[in-house]
Amino acid sequence: MTPGEVARVPAGAETKADTGTRAARVPGSSAEETFTAAVAAFMAGRDALGQPNLVFEDVPAPKRLAPYATAVAATVQRDDADVAWGRLVLLYDPDGQQGWDGFFRLVAYVRADVEPEIAADPLLGEVGWSWLSEALDARVPGYAVPSGTVTRVITEGFGAKRDELPLTGFELRASWSPTTPDGSKGPKGPKGLKGPGGSAGNDDLDALDLPAHIAAWCDCLSAAAGLEPPGTRALRYSGHG
Repeated sequence: MTPGEVARVPAGAETKADTGTRAARVPGSSAEETFTAAVAAFMAGRDALGQPNLVFEDVPAPKRLAPYATAVAATVQRDDADVAWGRLVLLYDPDGQQGWDGFFRLVAYVRADVEPEIAADPLLGEVGWSWLSEALDARVPGYAVPSGTVTRVITEGFGAKRDELPLTGFELRASWSPTTPDGSKGPKGPKGLKGPGGSAGNDDLDALDLPAHIAAWCDCLSAAAGLEPPGTRALRYSGHG
């Protein structure tokens, strides 16, 4: 899967469109202003990373997950080859959604090619999930309701592709809600309502530190690619490291 393709939605990122209760997006509203500021912080975090192995791309955000959404994709390159891909989506719903525990939600996808012996390792799922959880613990002020899956992927060729060697890969799909450092307090949301779990509205974007969340996702992506950001356990590839 390439960064621009749509990955399956992980648990915790269910859509209001599926239940027929999706809130309308109102141009010029306080919610629109909140999301515009959130996107600016989100993209500033991307631009500040400056990691030479990462190539970023703006991609369309899914339309059915929340009234407001933006997305960024990234490719990890090593020795002039693409070795890992990912996408991170920032969602915002001024009414909140069940399972979010707040008004914002991040939805991440990571895919990397791995050696067959690594794909067969029974600890791959546990280690793969730790790349994300350790990156979040090291980078962000707080997060809530993390949810996701780790999948081993085997691609085999048939017919005209029967002579191609099988490919093995790793996929992580996850979502979580950014929170303030004190996750027990719920700051005010766009409509003056208290957001559960410490998730923020208009006045708390700085406390959420969205740039830190995009940095954590990049750490996870780099670990999956066999690089080794601080605080993570990277995959080991044959002939590398």
